Amino acid sequence: MASLKELKGRINSVKSTQKITKAKQMVAAAKLRKAQAAAEDARPYATRLAQVMASLASKITVSENSPKLLAGTGSDKVHLLVVANSDKGLCGAFNANIVKAARVKAQELEAQGKTVLFYLVGRKGRPVIRREYPDQIAHMFDTSDVRYPGFNEAERVADELVAMYEAGKFDVAHLFYAKFRSALVQEPTDQQIIPVPAPKAVAVTSDAVTEYEPDEEEILAALLPRYLKTQLFGALLENAASEQGASMTAMDNATRNAGDLIKKLTIVYNRTRQAAITTELVEIIAGAEAL
Repeated sequence: MASLKELKGRINSVKSTQKITKAKQMVAAAKLRKAQAAAEDARPYATRLAQVMASLASKITVSENSPKLLAGTGSDKVHLLVVANSDKGLCGAFNANIVKAARVKAQELEAQGKTVLFYLVGRKGRPVIRREYPDQIAHMFDTSDVRYPGFNEAERVADELVAMYEAGKFDVAHLFYAKFRSALVQEPTDQQIIPVPAPKAVAVTSDAVTEYEPDEEEILAALLPRYLKTQLFGALLENAASEQGASMTAMDNATRNAGDLIKKLTIVYNRTRQAAITTELVEIIAGAEAL
């Protein structure tokens, strides 16, 4: 059995840890409001852009002369999995769930005879994928030099993906991130981003005729890279909100668990102390009776 000094040291250690987790929970709660607002504010723009894309795509016939980002390469042999993780820990299973979704997708594609490559954004998802797929990592994008990845990072990732696509390094790209639902729910999401899936046509609410100048294909060719950047930017914002929500929940659970452990250790400490006092009293009484 541990001594009183050891038990007292463990209780003090858990109390110190509890202070850290409580502080981390409060910081995550404060950051969550701003991150959630940014993610929600970006959704209407992405939705409206998808509607414009749908309107343009419905007016053209996809052919070999169509923009490559929309028409594709004509093959689906090589798949690139873009896994977006965070650079920080202490956020529960947030990063693990995204990596798990990517691994499941990779296993499905390999079972179909496809070639799988990885494009990793953030540091936390790297160890597992590097251990299981050491020769299949096409690129690792570092975001540790910024506080939170934003549009500049999304633009750089999009430019690199387009350059790799035009160089023929892959045929299809999938994006993995966590879609923010609430502080308790972050949904791992798999979204095809290259070639850009043709958005569903939007129901026409008026009889007005829309004329485009220049023509639809030219506008679409200029709009597709922006659409890709918007999707990546939205994913990074969703990830930022999901990370703070997961961190707040994880730290709240850790704080509660630390409190429970302190109570249990305190009970053990009191019992051990009482047993030591009782033993000393028994020895004193026995010694007095011997005299």
